[in-house]
Amino acid sequence: KFLTEQDFKNAAEFLGVEVAAIKAVAEVESVGGGFLADGRTKILFERHKFYKYYAATMGKTAAAKLMQVNPNICNSKAGGYKGNEAEYPRFKAAMSYDETAAMLSASYGRFQIMGFNYRACGFDSVQAYVAAQAISEGAHLMAFCHFIKANEAIHKALKAKRWAAFAAGYNGANYKINHYDTKMAQAYARHAA
Repeated sequence: KFLTEQDFKNAAEFLGVEVAAIKAVAEVESVGGGFLADGRTKILFERHKFYKYYAATMGKTAAAKLMQVNPNICNSKAGGYKGNEAEYPRFKAAMSYDETAAMLSASYGRFQIMGFNYRACGFDSVQAYVAAQAISEGAHLMAFCHFIKANEAIHKALKAKRWAAFAAGYNGANYKINHYDTKMAQAYARHAA
């Protein structure tokens, strides 16, 4: 299930970047791996994304009602994170209301790419994307490669090792809160040495 040196080399060649750059992103994004100790894919469920997708399919009134009943899985504000294995009860509870909205609202695997990015990752449905993320870190890496190739700005930033620009595009505008740029620069320096 885990990445090999050849996986990293193949990805670096596919993207036209250094192996150390891929390893830096892999290290920072998943803090050690794409799977939990019990073999399930590492996820992070985003309740504010679920609110958005649930409202889109069921209506804003239904989303507001669900937020009152279970604000930990459906909320207009981010938060409620439990981490690791504890994310699954929240995810499964959301799936009981709307499976597709729940899958769109979580990030998966070694590179923590959100489900709503499934097309950029090379998949026809979010269900296919989620199923592939359960197979191996090699599948995580291929989804990452397609995702990066689909976004020219992020791809250029990774090639140039402009970590702040990469983190802003990959992790969002609040990347500095978690110091993603600094962590990736430090990880790159270690892997390049």
